[in-house]
Amino acid sequence: MDNWDEIRTAYQVARLGTVSGAAEVLGVHHATVIRHIDALEARLGAKLFQRHARGYTATEAGQDLFSIAAQTDDQFTQLAGRIRGRGDEVTGELIVTTLDALSPLLMPSIGQFMRLHPDLRVRLISDQRLFRLEYGEAHVAIRAGKLPDQPDNVVQPLFAQTLRLMAAPAYVERFGRLTEENLAAHRFVGGTDDTARAPYFRWLNDRVPQQAIAIRVSSMQAARSATLSGIGIGFIADWDRDGTDHLIEMLPPLEDWTARVWLVTHMDLHRTAKVQSFVRFLKDQVKGWGVSAS
Repeated sequence: MDNWDEIRTAYQVARLGTVSGAAEVLGVHHATVIRHIDALEARLGAKLFQRHARGYTATEAGQDLFSIAAQTDDQFTQLAGRIRGRGDEVTGELIVTTLDALSPLLMPSIGQFMRLHPDLRVRLISDQRLFRLEYGEAHVAIRAGKLPDQPDNVVQPLFAQTLRLMAAPAYVERFGRLTEENLAAHRFVGGTDDTARAPYFRWLNDRVPQQAIAIRVSSMQAARSATLSGIGIGFIADWDRDGTDHLIEMLPPLEDWTARVWLVTHMDLHRTAKVQSFVRFLKDQVKGWGVSAS
């Protein structure tokens, strides 16, 4: 049926027996009730009610329609109850987007959150692309860089990450220490076109001769591996202490090698139980990550 409102109105009239009773239950004017009934009878080409002084009595055709309407109305009521109940639960699927470089930092915390909420399923998407939360592409986005300014998004600071220019001890033994004056004499781990927007890779492109960039990589995980392997001097996040404690810092970090990391949610989903719980959990987890406050 094209218009459930008309069927629901007629069902309430049949249930209560009067136009005024149906209007009160539905919160509409009695003229609206009469208009809905007239329109529904015209669309069906059949009388649904016998009208009399005491009110309205359903015809045989009306009784057939209203028995189905009663079941449908009951199903809608049950569905609404389930949805309201589910709103307080951390269940279903949670879609989180982030940069690939942040995945090693986030994954242990996501695992702990899932253990607290065993009915939750998480989809973690690591991509450079800016996902559109307003279209439901993700529930939570963890972004680095300048303050996100997309309309209708709720943005909260998470932490600040500094990239440090590091080298393996074997590299230092072979090529020596780095200074601003001997950049051309060294080998570096650079970025590809996909990562050239990052300020630290821009510094490399501006200050370091092209022939000194020994390898170019498209992810920070690959840059990390290349640095640990001694291929060249590369950028390592300050929070990354997993197997990097032996690396040697080659230059003090510049101011723009520090980037803020943001938690971004859309206003329509921000107050849902799973989003609120996850956001609060991550903000609490930051305290144990050994990172700078954003």
